[in-house]
Amino acid sequence: MTQSVANSNVNNASSQANTAAKDPSVFGKVAVIYGGNSNERAVSLDSGSAVLKALQSQGVDATHFDPKDQDVTELKNYDRVFNVLHGRGGEDGQLQGLLDWLQIPQTGSGVLASAIGMDKVRTKQLWQGCGLSTAPFAVLNKDTDWQQVVSALGLPLMVKPVHEGSSIGMSKVNTLDELPKAYEVASECGDVVMAEKWITGREFTIVIIDDEAYPVIRLQPADVSNFYDYEAKYNRNDTMYHIPCGLSEEEEAHLQALSLAAFKAVNAEGWGRVDAMQDEEGNFWLLEINTVPGMTSHSLVPMAAKARGMEFEDLCWHILAQTL
Repeated sequence: MTQSVANSNVNNASSQANTAAKDPSVFGKVAVIYGGNSNERAVSLDSGSAVLKALQSQGVDATHFDPKDQDVTELKNYDRVFNVLHGRGGEDGQLQGLLDWLQIPQTGSGVLASAIGMDKVRTKQLWQGCGLSTAPFAVLNKDTDWQQVVSALGLPLMVKPVHEGSSIGMSKVNTLDELPKAYEVASECGDVVMAEKWITGREFTIVIIDDEAYPVIRLQPADVSNFYDYEAKYNRNDTMYHIPCGLSEEEEAHLQALSLAAFKAVNAEGWGRVDAMQDEEGNFWLLEINTVPGMTSHSLVPMAAKARGMEFEDLCWHILAQTL
């Protein structure tokens, strides 16, 4: 992983901005929930262990809670939950609904935003209804006319499962003959699959914390003909992350405003991440939203926070403090 980071406008005061909590005892007993049974379990384990360590190092009474091994009703024994449960079960409204029922404060978005955000099709339909630019798409099934999809979206295109994150099950399709196989791969991850128009250009991610868009990050996979896939996100060390992102001041402000509007449109709260592309004509296209972003060593939320002068431990404290 290579980073290009310049902090010429670092706001060091942001490390605990709007965080009234100074004493870890105010949090009570905290369950850091991670692991689970989804296809993103491995990433969740990495994210959660980093968050747990960061909170414990600051004196927070935090404990690992893995719903794969523990009964979720045991969460009633905790005062609040830091949710780092990526994927289905933790990011789609199920955990959020349970915690609401138990009246336990939790980090991040509630039931509605989580359910919408985990469904890429519903998210894009909502954004379209709000007049926000998102890449054209089509829902696929085993009876789909592949030629019709290609005629509508062009080539190349992206095929992805609708209810997965971390780029799991995604494929870039360069020819018509590759489309059925890509559909098969994606369908193994879930019952709904979509194809999305391939946007040739630059890929960006925008972190949102406290209804504020943080410095935009430009993602540059080593294989520029491909995309920011699972390998590039978590395993490769030659992916480049650029802060500043290379946009003009006006372009970056526009992308931040677009992303914040997209975040609010799904009723997201607390913290999250929006992914977008800029095509060769300079137009921005929203791709998707992540309401429980990664917190691993390769993750983008800590990277954007660091560009604002917020170290990882402070970031975890700040997110937890949103539950007070």
